[in-house]
Amino acid sequence: MDEVILARHGESKLSLIGTVNGDPAVACGLTHEGAEQARRLGEELADTPIDLCVTSEFERVRQTADLALAGRDIPRVILPELNDVRFGRFEAGTLADYREWASSNEPTVEAPGGGESRAATVARYVRAYQTILARLEPRILVVTHGLPIRYVLNALAEKDPAPLVEQVAYAKPYRLPRRELELAVMRLESWLAAPAWH
Repeated sequence: MDEVILARHGESKLSLIGTVNGDPAVACGLTHEGAEQARRLGEELADTPIDLCVTSEFERVRQTADLALAGRDIPRVILPELNDVRFGRFEAGTLADYREWASSNEPTVEAPGGGESRAATVARYVRAYQTILARLEPRILVVTHGLPIRYVLNALAEKDPAPLVEQVAYAKPYRLPRRELELAVMRLESWLAAPAWH
C-alpha cells in the first residue's frame, strides 16, 4: 500500500437525530443528503485510480461506498475491526449520553451492558490499519466511521485518543501516504501501552 484515502460514511438516518448505533445488525441507511454526500465523494474521486475499497460491516458505510464507486469495478474487503464503537446499554440512545459516560470513565472501562472500552476500540482500529498497511494494492479507499479517522488525524497532529473528539465531516476524503498512516498507528500503539485520558 502506497496511499490510503479515508472517508467517513454520509449522513445516516440515526446520526441525523443524534442516536448512536454500534450494532451492524441494526438497519441504518443514509438520508437523502447522505446519499448526495456519497455521490459527491465519488465525483471527487472520479479521476483517482483506486485499487481496493475497504469498509466496515455497517449498512451506512457500505451504501456510501456503493454510491461513491458506482460504475467502477473495484474489489471490496469488509473489515469488522473498523466497526463503530460497541455502545452496550447506550445503544440506540443519544450520543450526548454516551459521551458523558465516556468522559467520566477511564478508557479501559467497558461500557455497561456488554459494550467495549475505548481502549479496546482503539486496539481494534490499530489491527484494522495494520491489515490495510499489509495489503499489496497501491491505493486503498477506506470508508468507515468518524472515530477511526479522527484518531488517525489526531495522532498525526501529535494528539492521543480522547473521550471527546471533533467530528469528522461526512464523506470527505483524507489522503494519507503510507508513512503517515504508519506514524499514526505507531502513536496509537504507544498510547495503548498505558491507555489514559490526559
